[in-house]
Amino acid sequence: MPNPGFPTPGRPTRRTLLTAAGAVGLGAALAACGSGGGTKGADGGGADGRAWSFTDDRGRAVTAKNTPRRIVAFTGTAAALHDFGLGDRIVGVFGETRRADGKADPAAGELDIDKVTIVGNAWGEFGIEKYAALRPELLVTHMYDPDALWYVPDESKDKILALAPSIAVTTARVPLPEPIKRYAALAESLGADLNAKRVTEAKARFEAAAETLRQAAKAAGGLKVMAASGSADLFYVTNPALSTDLMYFRDLGVDLVVPDALDPQGYFESLSWENAGKYRADLILLDNRSTALQPGDLAAKPAWSALPAVKAGQVAPWDAVPRFSWLGAAPLLESLAEAVQGAKKLG
Repeated sequence: MPNPGFPTPGRPTRRTLLTAAGAVGLGAALAACGSGGGTKGADGGGADGRAWSFTDDRGRAVTAKNTPRRIVAFTGTAAALHDFGLGDRIVGVFGETRRADGKADPAAGELDIDKVTIVGNAWGEFGIEKYAALRPELLVTHMYDPDALWYVPDESKDKILALAPSIAVTTARVPLPEPIKRYAALAESLGADLNAKRVTEAKARFEAAAETLRQAAKAAGGLKVMAASGSADLFYVTNPALSTDLMYFRDLGVDLVVPDALDPQGYFESLSWENAGKYRADLILLDNRSTALQPGDLAAKPAWSALPAVKAGQVAPWDAVPRFSWLGAAPLLESLAEAVQGAKKLG
């Protein structure tokens, strides 16, 4: 499937991706870990003696004899679980984590990437043997489409899921607070204290930021906002009816462009650069991930520079894959409120 909101420039569909992991030695790794349940780690994983269960958004009741302690997760998911107080449970991550310069990708949030094993650092990468060596007790990731586990390659999914139970949380077609609540519930089931000061303060900050954005959108009176992403050949305009953050922005009163010629999965409309000006926008939210072109890259494209919002300097960064925690999402609301407050209608 394409990236939610927009595909990464040049990214193939999930069904054409090949996993980075080979099959050599996998049989031995599978035998060592067993089928589905993982193993008890040397650090005392699952040592609390309490049976554990959680029903995920596939409707599956996932159970274990002991509360999982060795968690491997999509990087953004791991960052959210860290925000809820489970940083010491994360032993591995997959997805963009470490940038080319060695620094942490923004998706990692406050996660210390030097203390986790990166089993895949890009779309389509998932080192199965490296994953097996972690003795995982639980795999957690987003779910944008039914039964599609985010950043778990389809081609090797069965082998990966044989190593440990998995949890999927819906992160599309529902507004932003919903996946945050679901990850909070998962974290609490795993032992996180949602009444901890850090967590309650983050929730209060999120709620305050939502109200600030609501008031900013109301005061802006019809300011047209477009969420977009740029690649070498195409300009993508998102569909706010599917992207969880944009759904919530609309709930708060932000007037978002709705494209009318969606790609098959409904997440976005792909425009040639010659047609990049199809939709009027006073403010552009531009996908700020390393997988998408940034303003400096786009400056050489006449069609980009000709957009009224670009001419007016009304372009703001957009985290197209939010961090689904109150701590991770609050800054997104604050940033958008500031951008809306600072923008003007362009006619």
